[in-house]
Amino acid sequence: MYNPTKEICPRAANYSSAEALRLKIAGVMKLLIVDDHEILREGVKALLLQIAPGSVVLQAGSCAQALAIIELNRDLDIVLLDLALPGMHGMKAIGVFGKLRPDLPIVVLSASEDPQTIKLALAQGAMGYIPKASSPKTLVSALQFVLEGNVYVPPLLFDETAALLTANRRGNGPRKDDSLLTERQIEVVKLIEIGLSNKAISRKLGLSEKTVKVHVTAIFKTLNVANRTQAVSVARQGKLI
Repeated sequence: MYNPTKEICPRAANYSSAEALRLKIAGVMKLLIVDDHEILREGVKALLLQIAPGSVVLQAGSCAQALAIIELNRDLDIVLLDLALPGMHGMKAIGVFGKLRPDLPIVVLSASEDPQTIKLALAQGAMGYIPKASSPKTLVSALQFVLEGNVYVPPLLFDETAALLTANRRGNGPRKDDSLLTERQIEVVKLIEIGLSNKAISRKLGLSEKTVKVHVTAIFKTLNVANRTQAVSVARQGKLI
């Protein structure tokens, strides 16, 4: 049986003050944890307060509670969201929270390590996905990465990328509807292929430039590449476009 405090617990991490400063949250970050397991919420809260004593960590056991907290706390910096929640499912909540606060990063913290679930959460607008089996250091690093404006994708998705691309190069890869990228991301890659900028892509697809940036970052992470040229090259090799 999965134990939510087996790896993500305050005693497992030993962070220096320099690391706490590097995290950019000491005395600054205000975070909301949305999970129906109190022991998990308390464990994450204790970890964050250990490395950044000035942080403010709020808790909610359901999406309904979370919505009320988000509305009352306009200065929230980030939300950690479980998917398996009573009432509204976490996957739907990503979109609901996003409409209420488009500027608020939502990071999924879930027991599921299913690649399709990860890709769906990112496609819904999550700025990161952290498996609950991750180490405390991974949790902290992922939060830092998202707070810097990036999209955090867990390494396990990279493993699937390599396997799928290898299979595709052998001519026996997945069907198009099982693609590693979402349909929207494939549209974005095709427009990158013809040289369009994020601004031009946003106009073409009727999206905000911020949303296009999120898709591009997710594409880079999913394909394990560093730039647009590499993204197009890998997508071609993997028969994704």
